[in-house]
Amino acid sequence: VKDQKLKPVTLCSIFALGGVSAAVSKTAVAPIERVKLLLQTQDANAKLTKKYTGIVDCLTRVPKEEGISAFWRGNLANVIRYFPTQALNFAFKDTYKKIFCPYNPKTEFWKFFFGNLASGGAAGATSLMVVYPLDFARTRLAADVGKTGAERQFTGLVDCLTKVYKSDGYKGLYQGFGVSVLGIIAYRACYFGGYDTLKRVLFSDGKTSILFKFLVAQVVTAASGLISYPLDTVRRRLMMQSGAKTVMYNGTLDCFAKIAKNEGSKAFFKGALSNIFRGMGASLVLVMYDEMQAYFAPRRPTKDHLVNSHHNDDRKHLVSCSRLNKQLCFLR
Repeated sequence: VKDQKLKPVTLCSIFALGGVSAAVSKTAVAPIERVKLLLQTQDANAKLTKKYTGIVDCLTRVPKEEGISAFWRGNLANVIRYFPTQALNFAFKDTYKKIFCPYNPKTEFWKFFFGNLASGGAAGATSLMVVYPLDFARTRLAADVGKTGAERQFTGLVDCLTKVYKSDGYKGLYQGFGVSVLGIIAYRACYFGGYDTLKRVLFSDGKTSILFKFLVAQVVTAASGLISYPLDTVRRRLMMQSGAKTVMYNGTLDCFAKIAKNEGSKAFFKGALSNIFRGMGASLVLVMYDEMQAYFAPRRPTKDHLVNSHHNDDRKHLVSCSRLNKQLCFLR
């Protein structure tokens, strides 16, 4: 009876710990995240009179022109969105895994691999539907240049959501949602499908070092980000149009075409290097949560545990799902 009472508390503790870990990691990489967004959206930002030439130029100019605290502009929305994302992933990821991935990785590797891709992508798309306005606000706040309130378009998260809703309605808050779904499916599918698959193949003996786990996670993160980055660039550009009197793009395909024609194919990858640096934080969190799972989840059920095995499953599922907070990254 005592064990039954303690396990739900442990679940809440793990959830809270995951939230704190996510907040710390997101806040730590927030400066490079804002640099990435500024470089990615500057060609669609009418308020930016002088374009940034690269990462170093952006890192130098932001504190001079807007103050050091400007590096964390939009970070609150990024941290807040972790919690609904986590709750949705907890509710849906394992359901999707049961549907798409009932295969043995040792005997049915490719079925297992593609099943992991499908379950990761489906979980990411489901979460995106709910947290998209927060991701939209993060992008707009990060791209909002200016030091004082008079120079900036928005004063904060609530002001951003309110102004855009008043001018464009819900449609404005979901600008670029269609291509975002494609992007999040591509990113999450590669990210979680790739990592979960490699984890089962490379880490099955339980003797793998944390450093090797981190390196594998970093490779998966960088590859996933690069594969989905053009889609992310297009959706960020479309987000910049909400509330504007004139628009640059008439939809996803038009945005792709105009960027390719006017700026060249390299424009799709503006800020991509910053995104790789930012991904180091995601990799650290990914490995950290795996270590938490190994610590908290019992390896072998005893007779006492069999009675309450569903509590153990919930706990393992929660720690496993916590990795999904990255990225929407994606929406990353």
